[in-house]
Amino acid sequence: MAERRLLVLFGSQTGTAQDTAERVGREAKRRHLRCRVEALDSCDLANLIHEPLVVFVCATTGQGEPPDNMKVFWRFLFRKNLPASSLCQLDYAVLGLGDSSYPKFNFVAKKLHKRLLQLGANPLLPVALGDDQHDLGPDAVVDPWLVALWDKILALYPLPPGLEIISPNVCLPPKYTLRYLPEDSPACGSALGQPPAPRAAPCQLQPFPARLLSSRRLTAPSHCQDVRLLELDIAGSGITFSAGDVVMIQPQNCPEDVQQFCQLLCLEPHRRFVLEPTEPGTALPPLLPQPCTIQYLVTHYLDISCVPRRSFFELLAYFSTNELEREKLQEFSSAQGQEELYSYCNRPRRTTLEALWDFPHTTCAIPADYLLDLIPPIRPRAFSIASSLLAHPERIQILVAVVRYKTRLSKPRRGLCSTWLASLNPEQGDVRVPLWVKKGGLKFPADPTTPVIMIGPGTGVAPFRAAIQERVALGRGGNFLFFGCRYKSKDFYCQAEWEELVAKGLLTLFTAFSRDQEEKVYVQHRIRENGRLVWELLSSGNAHVYLAG
Repeated sequence: MAERRLLVLFGSQTGTAQDTAERVGREAKRRHLRCRVEALDSCDLANLIHEPLVVFVCATTGQGEPPDNMKVFWRFLFRKNLPASSLCQLDYAVLGLGDSSYPKFNFVAKKLHKRLLQLGANPLLPVALGDDQHDLGPDAVVDPWLVALWDKILALYPLPPGLEIISPNVCLPPKYTLRYLPEDSPACGSALGQPPAPRAAPCQLQPFPARLLSSRRLTAPSHCQDVRLLELDIAGSGITFSAGDVVMIQPQNCPEDVQQFCQLLCLEPHRRFVLEPTEPGTALPPLLPQPCTIQYLVTHYLDISCVPRRSFFELLAYFSTNELEREKLQEFSSAQGQEELYSYCNRPRRTTLEALWDFPHTTCAIPADYLLDLIPPIRPRAFSIASSLLAHPERIQILVAVVRYKTRLSKPRRGLCSTWLASLNPEQGDVRVPLWVKKGGLKFPADPTTPVIMIGPGTGVAPFRAAIQERVALGRGGNFLFFGCRYKSKDFYCQAEWEELVAKGLLTLFTAFSRDQEEKVYVQHRIRENGRLVWELLSSGNAHVYLAG
């Protein structure tokens, strides 16, 4: 009998496609299939030709771009020299997750499906296109598609004699066992606090712990928003970057939330443990030291401030000893309860920690072994680099707007990364921020005579500050900046810097302060007022136009 094995590969930017891929993996285990779930770029592509059965779950980002963790796979798959029969052994299905309000809706899934067909692979089903805009979200497509998928797969790979599908009422084993160590075992290292090995370029699996040099508030104390310019020391990291590049920062949870979480789940913060995979071949989480403390796990790894997904409530329901709580959790994890879940979680941006507060009987019964199945890892955040190495060698500067807003919940919502960064005080000793750099989407012209029109309202000005510093250092003129904010006196970021460059003739600046007069004035008004100049730069000067929000 053919080997009953399934490979689930995902390309995910925000975690939704990964969450769905893991759901496919769980359902495969209920059908006794040997199943691996991996990011597309973690998969050994040369072995794809030996896989009998693959499910691809992929999101589309930006203007039809593949997510970061499938870009290597994407380039490989579209190589011209791949023979047309490369994948003729492969049975596959593609599930796309997108948003129909974007012009290139589910572009990656459609293109992937088409390319796999070209390479001789055999589709089990038509490509499925989940849509965020649907009342029930992507699950409106995912749920029925999965039913059809399992029918197809079980027809090809029937259940072995004597085995039945594991009932949804039975909780599957956790991915890892959390084995506590004796109290007197040696202390654990810090995966995020160690400088990388010599010559290893900093990356997500090995961030560079940059020292925070300064954190300066740029907005007036009376202004509604706290916007800061942070400077980080990257000496010895080997990091290089150009204007338009992006720095990725790995944030952490605040101590109050960590303490609350440990109290709610009756966890001892200083207990040490090692993780042991329940199935051979399962890799350990790369950013967790072994051994590790509960405190480190909750501070640096578990995303207790994210808005929980349907799968969170599904797993939580298994641990519930309270009938009322269990019924509510089962409703939130059912197809019919998705509107209710949206109102409870997504609309008010309720966090995982807050949801745990609402189910106290269940929360204190959560086995520690399931923590990593229940709560996803903290995702890195991207910031446009706001400085040039030519002006500030061995430094990275970023412009951070501290995210804080109200919903119907009494406590204001706070951005995890911006709040954490704003809380750091470099005067209180050696403060480190784990980071690495990625190529950005903005490329500035190599020709020194090409004028550049930059439109950067608010913190959107960050990449243009880097570009202007770089171009000025290289002696390039033709720098035109349209900047907009609310008030000249409260949130005109880097005002003195711009005015100095204008005085030296190195920058032409147009400003729009929307609230400084009765009629609101925005950057588009300034562009229209200076339409003749803009058209001249475009038509005669071949100017490049850049826009960042």
